[in-house]
Amino acid sequence: MTIRFGPAGLGPIKTAVQTLEKYHQLGFKACEISFTHGPYIKKEEDMKLIKETAEKLNISLSIHAQYWINLNSKEPEKVEASKKRILNCCEIGEKLGAKRVVFHPGYYSDMTPEEAYKNISKSVKDLQQSIKKENWKIKISAETMGKVNVFGSTDQISNLVNETGCDFCIDFAHILARDKSVDYDKVKQLFPQSTWHVHFSGIVYGEKGEKHHKTTLKEEWKTLLANLPKDKEITIINESPTMIDDTIEGLELSKKL
Repeated sequence: MTIRFGPAGLGPIKTAVQTLEKYHQLGFKACEISFTHGPYIKKEEDMKLIKETAEKLNISLSIHAQYWINLNSKEPEKVEASKKRILNCCEIGEKLGAKRVVFHPGYYSDMTPEEAYKNISKSVKDLQQSIKKENWKIKISAETMGKVNVFGSTDQISNLVNETGCDFCIDFAHILARDKSVDYDKVKQLFPQSTWHVHFSGIVYGEKGEKHHKTTLKEEWKTLLANLPKDKEITIINESPTMIDDTIEGLELSKKL
């Protein structure tokens, strides 16, 4: 098993190179760039510099697309706008040398889970066609979601991957919040692929699922690391409010495995 650890944030463009150098010094080999409030890296020269720095330091980059994406909106124009946002992230990501764009697929929008799945699947197939047409290498990764009333159970994401050929992001904090426990054997069966992109953090949740992320406890790290498959290449992105310290702890604990 190879694990790359990294935080969910690169920070401002003006300090991006120093941030990547700091991550490298800490032993991080991954970084997810947060475009959750919109893409903020817009100049070609910035993209080129960040890409070259990440490659030189052996840091694998990924992108998290905007929060306001819904591939199952009742309004067709909102679905089209969501697809454009994902493709815009892909275009920038390709220039950054990022491996994938993580995205939240959508809401149920007063539809049945089956209807939502059908609509989201169609949109993802459209996105896959656009990526192929552009000849981009970047993948789009549908994320498992933490609220019970949102599309994104482990079964739904696994089916989406199998049907559309898209990539995936297994968020173990979200699975815990949604299902109230993590069935690691089920996750391994649903995602037999040799490469996993994982999100992890502590999480506060209630009956309806996720409330907010929190600092990752040492015991939570230990449970995750003990249950990860041993035959895969895994990237773990920490999304807690204290993501640098948490990533350091996860990395240190992994060395003791």
